[in-house]
Amino acid sequence: MAASPDYSHFVKTDADGRSRLDLAIDGITCAACLDDIETAMKRLPGVMLARLNLTSHRLAVTFDAANIDAGRLTGALESIGYRAYPYEQRQVEADEAARFSMLLKCLGVAFFAAMNIMLLSISVWSGEATSMPPETRDFFHLLSALIALPAAAYAGQPFYFSAWTSLRQGRLNMDVPITIGVFLALGLSVYETRHHAEHAYFDSAIMLLTFLLAGRVMDQAMRRKTRAAAGNLAALKGENALRFTPGAGEAEDNLTLVPVAALAEGDRVLVRAGERVPADGIIEQGASAVDESAITGETLGKPVTLGDNIYAGSINGEGALTVRVTAAGHSSLIDEAARLIDAAGAARSRYMRLADRVSRLYAPVVHLTALTTGLTWWAFGASAHDALVIAISVLIITCPCALALAVPTVQAMASGAFFRAGLFVNDAAGLEKLGEVDHVIFDKTGTLTLPEPRVANAKEITPDLLELAGRLAHSSSHPLALALARSARAAAPLADVRETPGQGVAAPYGDGEARLGSAAFCGATSPGGEADASAIFIRQGERWARLLIRQTLRPDAGKVVAHLREKGLKIAILSGDRPEAVAPIARELGVETWRGGLKPAEKIAFIEDLASKGAKVLMVGDGLNDAPALAAAHASISPIDAVHLTQTQADAVFLGERLAPVAAALSIADQARRLMRQNLTLAIGYNFIAVPVAMAGHASPLFAALAMSGSSILVTLNALRLRGPGKGVNLLLQEARGASPSAPRPGAPPAAAAASSA
Repeated sequence: MAASPDYSHFVKTDADGRSRLDLAIDGITCAACLDDIETAMKRLPGVMLARLNLTSHRLAVTFDAANIDAGRLTGALESIGYRAYPYEQRQVEADEAARFSMLLKCLGVAFFAAMNIMLLSISVWSGEATSMPPETRDFFHLLSALIALPAAAYAGQPFYFSAWTSLRQGRLNMDVPITIGVFLALGLSVYETRHHAEHAYFDSAIMLLTFLLAGRVMDQAMRRKTRAAAGNLAALKGENALRFTPGAGEAEDNLTLVPVAALAEGDRVLVRAGERVPADGIIEQGASAVDESAITGETLGKPVTLGDNIYAGSINGEGALTVRVTAAGHSSLIDEAARLIDAAGAARSRYMRLADRVSRLYAPVVHLTALTTGLTWWAFGASAHDALVIAISVLIITCPCALALAVPTVQAMASGAFFRAGLFVNDAAGLEKLGEVDHVIFDKTGTLTLPEPRVANAKEITPDLLELAGRLAHSSSHPLALALARSARAAAPLADVRETPGQGVAAPYGDGEARLGSAAFCGATSPGGEADASAIFIRQGERWARLLIRQTLRPDAGKVVAHLREKGLKIAILSGDRPEAVAPIARELGVETWRGGLKPAEKIAFIEDLASKGAKVLMVGDGLNDAPALAAAHASISPIDAVHLTQTQADAVFLGERLAPVAAALSIADQARRLMRQNLTLAIGYNFIAVPVAMAGHASPLFAALAMSGSSILVTLNALRLRGPGKGVNLLLQEARGASPSAPRPGAPPAAAAASSA
């Protein structure tokens, strides 16, 4: 017996001593596989929990390493027909790309063969009415066989291998009746051709494969977009840290470069300016402004000093900090976010539970129906040939083609409508969920507001003074200066600029000097700050001005929120930013329900409370702290400039500076949901009518294939009725395209364009 593979270096151990191994699973074809895999894992001694994510094909197993070796987990899965290996992002993506390429090749071969065989079949059908000679008919059947047999052998591989693996393990999946139907139709067609029969059914078998492969390609294309970029989390924490030797002083000689994974609670680390914080901790020495955009979404530097908390993944913007580690290893806020995402992603939805039940029942019911029909006809005097033809007709006519295409065709149409509205769909199931939404929760920073801070009072500043401020800002690395430079869109920086650390920058200009920085540095009088803004001053000669830098609302945020409210949706704002910064945004938008200063778990608690009352929540957010909430919400959307992890958790991603695509997503999804229901009703109704007809012997395999194809075409045509969002949303989208804030007005100077943008 072969030894179990050594996967110990892939195993993670939590604080309770439990081990966890993430596995990638090959061979999953339907929702019934989920129950097989999880049941096989739970039967093993020492396995505490096994949860399979059907979207990513990722199995998370929690087990007691003292009772079972990690290598036995993959062995148990391989014994029931599934290939399993440690989940590594690059390997999974490579395998997924290879499978998708194979599916496309199979679809191409099947489609080419189907088109040619249908041309031959049409000739035979037309010839029946014009007394085609039997020799010509047999020749056309022979040509069909020469095309169909090799094409079916190649194009049907995804179904054949899956069916064979399932049968070897004593199970029935949905690929078994497909494979049997194709083989029987081809075998009967060869028999009929050899005996000069009027009909052969090569077209039935090939069309069956073509439609099913098309549905599988659509599903696989959607699935490939949902792969999470887990490596981004590790990158946020960095690789190394400067740790002080325990018991030693603060001298540089007492610093040791160690891997972040080696840090423990209580360690003291040095974080220099520009470096990423390696672990959650408390500042023991120093003061700075840190960029927590990866954690809270807040792009303005957050002032921190002695005793303040600081999180792994933040970037130290100014002075050196000595930090005492309070959470290291897998206990930081970033790791907590990852765990929350995994838990939400593996949760069972109502649709998934329904798919489980249907998948477990479908294959045996189809086989039993076809077998019972054939035996019944044979018992009542039909010949073995006629009984077999009727059984094949039942098997083909019950093929889940229409059911398989009912949802993917609508999804494909909706994806096109999403694209035209400036949206990209990440998750196939998300389309259904977006159509059920009755609550919309927005993050503030980077979602309701633009992702980059801007000059909020640009219209109050003289254009030439604003442009001068932008030119000076180009020469400073301070976060406020960087925001000013982006917002003012000034020309080239001034020459001979000198910077006074912590004060500002100055440069010769005209007959005097221009200064940008603090009020004291510019010789200005500060009237006091605003709760949601930071101030920077510009002085040139006797002129000076105060520039307020803050997050500004997206241009159409008010109209979009008002539109959603008119549609009966309830609106709320949940933000990791300060409450005093959230309050004015909520007032301006007329949103009564809002919270500020929330951590990821608190956002999830708010969403779960609404869900417990029956609400279907849409979360719209962009920061790392929003990723768990996006995963926990019923549906989710993020902007394209969100952190990559957040994008992977969202059901859809929207482009541009405007919120109109969010309203479009809900409108399109609502139409798509209605069309999906109609398609499912059509597909089920077809089976209720067609199956009894086939069982009564009134449907030949050819008629069965045509009926099956007709039902598939019907649901496809119904899906084509999805055009796009409604009239009200179209007006918002047209305004977004025709009045882009990034496009300056004709003849407007750069400063004026910046002012209108802000």
